[in-house]
Amino acid sequence: MKSSLIKKLPYEWVIGLRYTFSGRSGRRDGFVSFISGMSVISIAVGVMALVVVLSVMNGFQKEVRDKMLAVIPHLEIISMRGPVEDWEELALDVKNRTDQFDGAAPYVRGQALLNSGANVRGTLLTGIDPKIEPQVSDVGSKVIMGSMDTLIPGSFNIVIGIDLARQLNVTTGEKISVMVPEGQFTPAGLVPRMRQFTVSGIFNSGHYDYDSGVSFININDAAALLRTGGPEGLRVKLKNMHEAPQVARLLNFSLPQGFRAADWSLQNRTWFAAVQVEKRMMGVILFLIVLVGAFGLVSSLVMTVNSKRSDIAILRTQGASQASIMKIFMIQGMFVGLVGVITGTALGLLIAFNVESIVAFVENLFGVQFLPKDIYLISSMPSDPQAGDILPIAIGSFLLSLVATVYPSWRAARIQPAEVLRYE
Repeated sequence: MKSSLIKKLPYEWVIGLRYTFSGRSGRRDGFVSFISGMSVISIAVGVMALVVVLSVMNGFQKEVRDKMLAVIPHLEIISMRGPVEDWEELALDVKNRTDQFDGAAPYVRGQALLNSGANVRGTLLTGIDPKIEPQVSDVGSKVIMGSMDTLIPGSFNIVIGIDLARQLNVTTGEKISVMVPEGQFTPAGLVPRMRQFTVSGIFNSGHYDYDSGVSFININDAAALLRTGGPEGLRVKLKNMHEAPQVARLLNFSLPQGFRAADWSLQNRTWFAAVQVEKRMMGVILFLIVLVGAFGLVSSLVMTVNSKRSDIAILRTQGASQASIMKIFMIQGMFVGLVGVITGTALGLLIAFNVESIVAFVENLFGVQFLPKDIYLISSMPSDPQAGDILPIAIGSFLLSLVATVYPSWRAARIQPAEVLRYE
């Protein structure tokens, strides 16, 4: 069946496949085969590295984003004209202006210092209503000790991140002092306001910046401590978080004067822009490995052409055109590139889908940590293979391999039969 299928193919394909898959004998042909094998390996390694690295960077970005959005909202409506008198009316106004609206909750926010014994740490103090907050964030589900429901008005309870709790050396039920920069004038001068709070909960979002720098108290307690007079704005959840930048632009044009909308990507714009630039640069650098494989493919095809000069001359005397000779060697190079791309893509996906287990095994084996969470925000190696990255890698690598066959094939087509056969 295989031979009958081959017989149906044009002779250029038959010869090209024979040159690709037939065994070679002799020192020269053996060296050509070695160069071809190295070309396949180079292309495969380059494609594999691209798939793995871009998948890891996608996973890193997705993991950080998801952990971030467990604490912060998709969108914030910030009041520039003092406290919001009726936040429910403002929420209804926002809901009427976009079909992406999914929930809203008021907030108060300010900087503060937390003190426990000799330990002092800064924090972003956020006042929330624990009954409404689940409509806009998942921070309640991240509480590992205590509960967000303990944040009742007048209780002066506080929920802090797990890393902040470790830095302060406190746990639930213990007292800490909260000091805010808005002070009061006394005969001794300006004295910062201070209030003692009880740690009633500890959350673990998995994002170091938030676990070490964000605290939650009741919105009424926050308004009293920070003297805001009421909510400073709204935390808004959208049906599709990717629509947040568009919704924010729409609201900034349509909301009443004195209100401003800020989406989650704007709050962390520098970090996301840096990740995108790094992703592009890593893609360019790793694509050079594929380029090395393409140069190796050029070398192997040039050597193949030199070793097949007599075959080419005979084919030309039998009536083969220059285009047919070019096609023979382009088919050979195409298959070499195709094998490299398929092998690299398969290996890359295999590693990308198991990279977390592989990294954990290596870390345990050598006793090292590749991602300290105080530097990289997360401590595990995530991976998120996306077809939007993998398909361009595979197609681009294959096209590069195909382009690499043009010069050797053109050189083969220009061989003059008379000059070759004169010495045969």
